[in-house]
Amino acid sequence: MFPRLVTLNIPEFLQGFLPASIALHSYGVMIALGILASFYITLRKSEKFGLDADRLSGMFIWVIVAAFVGGKLFFFLEDIEKYWGNYTVIKGAMGGGFVFYGSLIFAIPTIVWWLRKEKIPVRPFLDILAFVGPVVHSFGRVGCFLAGCCHGKVCNSWMGVTFTHPDSLAAFKNTALYPTQLFDIAVNLAILTVLFFVQKKQKFSGQLFLIYLMMYGVGRSIVEIYRGDEARGFLFGGAVSHSQFIAVCIIVISVVVWRRWSKVRS
Repeated sequence: MFPRLVTLNIPEFLQGFLPASIALHSYGVMIALGILASFYITLRKSEKFGLDADRLSGMFIWVIVAAFVGGKLFFFLEDIEKYWGNYTVIKGAMGGGFVFYGSLIFAIPTIVWWLRKEKIPVRPFLDILAFVGPVVHSFGRVGCFLAGCCHGKVCNSWMGVTFTHPDSLAAFKNTALYPTQLFDIAVNLAILTVLFFVQKKQKFSGQLFLIYLMMYGVGRSIVEIYRGDEARGFLFGGAVSHSQFIAVCIIVISVVVWRRWSKVRS
């Protein structure tokens, strides 16, 4: 698609300090837009907790760092033999390649830690993040689609998408592939729709967040069936991908937490 949106030429008098040109990549732009959108939504919905932009920005800095570390760490662990001891390859992969579940698993404890430090109710705030998560994730998947990463298997139906750009991250160029990036966006939109209706009949704090985790776990497991980037790794002799295994674990944990939180109103 469009992995590089635009290339900006730097004036000659600045080229001694800056490169001759700076490329604006679609993935980075969409991540930035997703962060801005999520910050705005969180700020509007967290006014009842007395949070202002300054305090909230502190949390976002911690979360961005945690999400980067977690997403990148899980990315390396998917093909650890490729990166183990090969610092050149690791350095080359630092600019791109993240695993959503890695970012999520690192971000949630960071958010809980910050909320407790700031003496903000954890479960009600997590319900806000149930809306924020699908939004920022959808922006990221648009970036994936434009960059060509996280694509699907070869597709022979009408829904196939062909990546032709020479800088595309798609492993198979000039070949119709399932647009699994768009499938993931559809999952997130479905989650937002369900949350919009459920919030009117919410029975306990944290319920929306658990619904988000479980619905995405189910949706992601289905999307994984169509994924075509084999390097992300499989378990149990290829029976499930890493993401499917993590999804099942999160669903089980969410069910257990649901039973506990539903008995303790907060």
